[in-house]
Amino acid sequence: MPITVLIADDQAMVRQGFGALLAAQPDISVVGDAANGKIAVAEAKRLRPDVVLMDVRMPELNGLDAARAILAAGFDPPVRVLMLTTFDIDDYVYEALSLGASGFLLKDAPADELVRAVRVVAEGQALLAPTVTRRLIADVMSRRTRPKPTAALDALTPREREVLELVARGMSNTEIAEALFVAEQTVKTHVSKVFSKLDLRDRAQAVVLAYESGLVTPG
Repeated sequence: MPITVLIADDQAMVRQGFGALLAAQPDISVVGDAANGKIAVAEAKRLRPDVVLMDVRMPELNGLDAARAILAAGFDPPVRVLMLTTFDIDDYVYEALSLGASGFLLKDAPADELVRAVRVVAEGQALLAPTVTRRLIADVMSRRTRPKPTAALDALTPREREVLELVARGMSNTEIAEALFVAEQTVKTHVSKVFSKLDLRDRAQAVVLAYESGLVTPG
């Protein structure tokens, strides 16, 4: 089955451009678009796409609130949200990741990066460009108080903490398996246990928690 995508952006040229690019891929189907946040939420509920490309700044209902509504609906299978922004250092993006958005992408990213992003997010992995993410986290954390230790981390085994730290650095399951010299299925099991113990929706929320708790520091 192709990956189904809903594109939400208030600029028609962006919707059309992204739509044409994605529709040209053999494994991706663009099932709808939306010019504002309210329409995006309604269309997500109606179409249940695999991925929603969500612009951060839109009229009627901004992308952050629209993403919150979609993620809170608890669709099964899940509807994953990929935030689109022109700003790589943006509190909105950080908050979106905290809510459970699966990642963010700059609007001026190369075409092949957009396509890859949709595929990665559809598979349930966070799209976190390492350099952009480090700058985003460092900027936000520098304007906040010191990290707050999270007691829930005490429930993790040493290996699970290690896996969480590597997830927070933007590594995929395959990369983590190579780094730890274990099977990829073993990594998937560890990641699943971390999510369960910490009540996390996905990898993006794991990244935010790791930084906010001080397990990982910017830089």
